[in-house]
Amino acid sequence: MLIGNVGKDPEVQYVDHGVAVARLSLATTERGYTLSNGTQVPDRTDWHRVVLWRRLAEIVEKYVHKGDKLYIEGRLRYTTHDDKRGIRQTVTEIWAENMEMLTPKASQTSQPNGNAVQTLQEPKVQNVAPMENKDDALPF
Repeated sequence: MLIGNVGKDPEVQYVDHGVAVARLSLATTERGYTLSNGTQVPDRTDWHRVVLWRRLAEIVEKYVHKGDKLYIEGRLRYTTHDDKRGIRQTVTEIWAENMEMLTPKASQTSQPNGNAVQTLQEPKVQNVAPMENKDDALPF
């Protein structure tokens, strides 16, 4: 299980019989802290390769973009290959079985520089006056 931010727009391909496969990079960050002796331990960011298949890949293609926050559940898959120099390389990927988009849907407004900014609105709360005599409010 991982919660992180998408590093760049996902790459989506269609393979045999129109099956979608998406690949994305996901950054997870362990927040820094201060030890009891005052030593500062900085944030640590790890990058993960995530592979999504079929319907999840189609959803990623339509709705996931660089910077979005995702929750991913999956399993680890290890592959090895020899690079151009003949050195054996091992690649670790997360093959996603479940995904939830955690970036809230929001209206987007354009800024003068052309960048879109997400605008979140606070929920509206109505003030309700308390009933003075609760016995009068009962229907029986």
